[in-house]
Amino acid sequence: MKEPIRAKKHLGQHFLKDENIARKIVDSLSLPCDALLEIGPGTGVLTKYLIRLPIRKFIALDVDRDSIPFLKNTFPEAAGSFVEGDFLRLPVDEMMAGNFSIIGNFPYNISTQIFFKVLENRNRVPEVVGMLQKEVAERIAAPPGSKTYGIMSVLLQAWYDIEYLFTVEPHVFVPPPKVKSGVIRIKRNQVQSLGCDEKLFMTIVKTAFNQRRKTLRNGLKSFQFREDERLADLFTKRAEQLGVEEFVYLTLMVKTD
Repeated sequence: MKEPIRAKKHLGQHFLKDENIARKIVDSLSLPCDALLEIGPGTGVLTKYLIRLPIRKFIALDVDRDSIPFLKNTFPEAAGSFVEGDFLRLPVDEMMAGNFSIIGNFPYNISTQIFFKVLENRNRVPEVVGMLQKEVAERIAAPPGSKTYGIMSVLLQAWYDIEYLFTVEPHVFVPPPKVKSGVIRIKRNQVQSLGCDEKLFMTIVKTAFNQRRKTLRNGLKSFQFREDERLADLFTKRAEQLGVEEFVYLTLMVKTD
């Protein structure tokens, strides 16, 4: 069967064609949900189920100008919900008012950027259900000590509880990607403040993982730290061995004066 829209390589598009997986993704979303943003609806395989949910406001946002008229024609009852635009560029306030959850089959080439924008709006985004490259999904959900644990793992886990839900094989997409996909769900935790300079926290995390093969003593030598017994022990470890609380502690021990 010929697809109604051709996937565009430069947009990183791979259209899901398996209805069972589409339903499974939609069923992973927590309800009740007051407002929902779908990123990259494409041919509407998730959209057809999302528009049936009891949601006050639903917006499906796609940067592909071919997708929007197709979706409006296919789902005329929800025509006002389809918006052409780039999630990474549009101000959140122009898209949604108040709190909103996010769902989507995220283009592989921008999935990490999507989650960075979620972090910027963490007090307005209580939940994200997303399908992305399996390797990236596993990295986000990885615990400390794992080889895949990294910058995004720490930053997201500081503010969200994360679950790796299931793996999706390449053959259920048109065109099939060269890698497997993974579906994750992140839910906002109860943390309102890390209790430290959050910009410095991000800098410490990024610097430590950019030197991940080195111990923290060498990886963070560009910073000046206070003297402390616990700090001496942490300095013998590598970045992937530390959890969020330990990175917060490192941040608090930096000399800023």
